[in-house]
Amino acid sequence: MCRALAYLGRPVLLDDLLYRPDSALVRQSVMPKMLRLLNLAGFGMRAWAPDSFEPAKPFAYGSTALPVFDRNLKNLAEKVRAACLLAHVRGVAYSPSVDISLANVHPFQFDGVPWCLAHNGDLAGILDMKPLLAPHIRPEFRRAIRGSTDSEWIYALFVSHLPDPRAPARETEVFAALEATLGAIRAAREKLGIALASSVNLFIANGTQLAALRYAFDFGCYRTDDPAAVHEADLAFLSLWYTLGTDYGLHEGEWRMTGGAENADSILVASEPLTRDTSAWVEVPEYGALFAEIRDGRPQVALRLID
Repeated sequence: MCRALAYLGRPVLLDDLLYRPDSALVRQSVMPKMLRLLNLAGFGMRAWAPDSFEPAKPFAYGSTALPVFDRNLKNLAEKVRAACLLAHVRGVAYSPSVDISLANVHPFQFDGVPWCLAHNGDLAGILDMKPLLAPHIRPEFRRAIRGSTDSEWIYALFVSHLPDPRAPARETEVFAALEATLGAIRAAREKLGIALASSVNLFIANGTQLAALRYAFDFGCYRTDDPAAVHEADLAFLSLWYTLGTDYGLHEGEWRMTGGAENADSILVASEPLTRDTSAWVEVPEYGALFAEIRDGRPQVALRLID
């Protein structure tokens, strides 16, 4: 399985999210604390910097190399301060049939669409589901799919269900698009008789808004004919956490948010806490969805349970 994070708020140096903290995202690629599997299939990010040229257009970076050895990424992280970030380290099943390519590196973002998406999980039977999912995707987005992952199809479904995928959306519209995306997948699974645990943890951002989802289809249902085919990441509900506060950084030798949620100017969402001090982190409930945007200098956060 993968690891991911999304950040929105006061501009922060990418190095302080990707490399420097106790459990920074790049560290999680080889030393995840809430997952036994390593994440060795690439790194990708979108980073919106308010002082950059065309600030509504994010820095885009992707590589199939291990991020712990990626000097280009490290140099970029030491120079860019982002007000919004979506970053992802990819983990895949250890199989020669898996395609490790730039086309499959998260996050996914179609040309002209501000929304991008990263996925932590695995949809059982995705090859059989694609013909059933295709009618739920706008034709221009079906043509834009380049890779072979289930994740890019989830992204295409999500943006297809936004009222205007080329603009920001209201909280209710984002939640409705998530529910419609899950509904299309659920209908395909039912038609094909797929009843295997499939995790769908999502991280979504557009530069001014972010959303996250902690979800699993048929959690607890596994193949019994071949125990070796059971993916160990499906044996537990994949984790998702968030923290609110101000001045995220190194304080008295500890990485943390300060100020508390009542004075927050930033929100950080991650597969697992980035810091040794986890007291300010809150776990998103199972089947929970989160939406956040900055209003009057403060992140307004909404949580909802999704059927």
